[in-house]
Amino acid sequence: MEKPQRWPEKPPQKTTIAKAIGTGKEFWITSGKSNIGLITFARKISSIMARLLTGIQSSGEQHLGNLLGALAPAIELSQQPGNDAFYFIADLHSLTTLRDGEQRRHNTRAAAAAWLSAGFDYQKNTFYRQSDLAGLVNELTWYLGCFAPYPMLANAHSFKDKSDRLSDVNAGLFYYPVLMAADILLYDANFVPVGKDQKQHLEITRDMAQALNNSCGEELLVMPEPLIREEVMTIPGTDGRKMSKSYGNTINIFGPAKTLKKQVMGIITDSTPLESPKNPDTCNVVTLYKLVATKNQIAEMEANYRKGGYGYGHAKKELLGVLTEKYGEMRENYARWMERPDDLEDILKMGAEKARPIAQAVLARVRGKLGFN
Repeated sequence: MEKPQRWPEKPPQKTTIAKAIGTGKEFWITSGKSNIGLITFARKISSIMARLLTGIQSSGEQHLGNLLGALAPAIELSQQPGNDAFYFIADLHSLTTLRDGEQRRHNTRAAAAAWLSAGFDYQKNTFYRQSDLAGLVNELTWYLGCFAPYPMLANAHSFKDKSDRLSDVNAGLFYYPVLMAADILLYDANFVPVGKDQKQHLEITRDMAQALNNSCGEELLVMPEPLIREEVMTIPGTDGRKMSKSYGNTINIFGPAKTLKKQVMGIITDSTPLESPKNPDTCNVVTLYKLVATKNQIAEMEANYRKGGYGYGHAKKELLGVLTEKYGEMRENYARWMERPDDLEDILKMGAEKARPIAQAVLARVRGKLGFN
């Protein structure tokens, strides 16, 4: 029977990069600042590969906030030497809120096309749809749920934030953290990149894994470690609030040119006249521009704001130009992928078959100890 990895307790000294560094047969995940933010130390990896696992929401077309805050950092991690990325589209989770099957299929295709267009290497890594392995993940969900105390699930943010409106809460939402734990533990994941707001879910995952391991008297399930991005990029929407589909303030970076232009030109600004100087530090257009433009371009726009004679319309056109130029190839690739649904389907099916033997091995360990085979 294949045994999961064990981790030494003492972490090494922090270093200044956020990637796996090879030292002979050993690799380290270390702390430090990179362009994806500050990542805290996880633990020493005793084998040559570190398995990363990330779930991708299938909530529709990905916007600029998704690209900068999630896709780009996760893809960068997957490209680091020694990392083996398991990235999946969490379509089962979407059933807690989305009932339309055709919309779910479209959302899944859109998510897959976005990640492939942004540069995720599905051949080097493992890219799959959660529901293609539903039988395996749902089985582990049941086992884990039998080791999950009610108060722990009741305190999960995903449920607690809505518990004042219990008539709107379905059992799937309450059980959401258990399915999420199964998503992680089913594939012997070593590290899970999460933001600080998602840390609780990984803690719940570890608690359930530890409870099952303790009951069985051995470490059947790998205890995943968090890769926490302390400095998470907050992407403002067109109204200045955090960019979110629920606010209707997104910039659809993968959408048609007309849609992109309409959204950028619709960014809310104040009524300062064109000829008057403006404060670039308080303008949402400049804030977004700083996320995608070069240092020289940013300095030029800030100077134009301060000297006057430069309107918000000018700034929005500059922002649109940078977005179109910087992400032009990615946008074209996305459009091509969306015209090839059968190819997207094949890629996701291939990823599921690649992941299946690992999931089956984990379940075999658990079933045997629990007396189900």
